[in-house]
Amino acid sequence: MGRPPMDRDVARVESAIEAAARRGDFDDLPGAGKPLDLPDTHDPDWWVNQRIASGDIDSSALLPVVVLLRKEYERRDETLAVLPDEKAVREYAADYTERVHEDRRANPFQRMLAPAWDGDDAVARWHRVRPRRAPETPEDARPVPESAPRRRWWRFGRRPQS
Repeated sequence: MGRPPMDRDVARVESAIEAAARRGDFDDLPGAGKPLDLPDTHDPDWWVNQRIASGDIDSSALLPVVVLLRKEYERRDETLAVLPDEKAVREYAADYTERVHEDRRANPFQRMLAPAWDGDDAVARWHRVRPRRAPETPEDARPVPESAPRRRWWRFGRRPQS
């Protein structure tokens, strides 16, 4: 007896592979003609471990979400330092806290928790860690004398711009 008939999709893929091999599309692949570096014992994840060892995959991506969230929280000062304004800080804190709550809902019995983050706390911390901006124009760089009279905003009917 012969082989059972191939599924149409499988036959189409097989013929495409055979045509590519005849054209030489697979001739210059990296590692061609080299033996696979297989472990001595059976490891179903040998290829993932090999990719991690070669640096193709960031091993931190394999950590549980709660660990990644806690690491993000520990590095929050670095993130805050590059945010341009309070609105962006509040949006970041809200996004982070939503991801924390999603993880808690998905894993209600986990022992390790990532801290939630209040937007007001994030803004207060942003004010402490943000870099001092250099003046943008030479006029702004000129030092203001100590004895310069202060302008009173209530005399002009409007608050000063911050």
